Amino acid sequence: MFDKHLQTLLHTQQRQRARMIERLKSQGISDSRVLEAMNKVPRHIFVQEAFASRAYEDTALPLGMRQTISQPYIVAKMIEILYKDRQTLGKVLEIGTGCGYQAAVLAQLTLQVFSLERIATVLDLAKKHFQTLKETRIRVKYTDGNNGLPEAAPFDSIIVAAAAPSIPSALLQQLAVKGRLILPVCDEHNPENQYLSQIDHLTPGNYKETRLEAVKFVPLLGGKKAN
Repeated sequence: MFDKHLQTLLHTQQRQRARMIERLKSQGISDSRVLEAMNKVPRHIFVQEAFASRAYEDTALPLGMRQTISQPYIVAKMIEILYKDRQTLGKVLEIGTGCGYQAAVLAQLTLQVFSLERIATVLDLAKKHFQTLKETRIRVKYTDGNNGLPEAAPFDSIIVAAAAPSIPSALLQQLAVKGRLILPVCDEHNPENQYLSQIDHLTPGNYKETRLEAVKFVPLLGGKKAN
């Protein structure tokens, strides 16, 4: 009886994930590599049990501790931007591990994902999720993400999961030549508004910024917290 219930649950989750992929396509996500990666990662593992039935909706969901898991579209969109006109993501740095969902998607696409989280209890939660998935391609560190990870730099791709008041200089310095950084940034004239910023490191010390669509993220804060 239990096995039958489990099989039904698994089939339901697979159908929900398939519908999520079709929705992402309808929203303009077209990179087959990104869609395949999103399809491989069981998002329901990363959400709170109370929200498990909503795991594949196109919405951000609360994690507690004033943190959220980003909506599937935003995760897919940011990774697709990292990929645009590039053959590989290379070595990836993620700022803001959160529950670990985005890092798990990135791990389907490259062999080296470094992820930083400033809240210890949130990082512990992500580690449990990675253990559940038996995911070994992600290296995590409890630290202030504003400083990046200089000991592992340079990075070919950097993705930030929180809105910065400006582009952190440390991340620019750790971005490899021909590398790309994607992050939400607060508008200098109206900090309540945020937009996605794509930074390409064209030649040594020469960066190009492209401002993209409006978004809404939790703020990128400094320091470290236990909970």
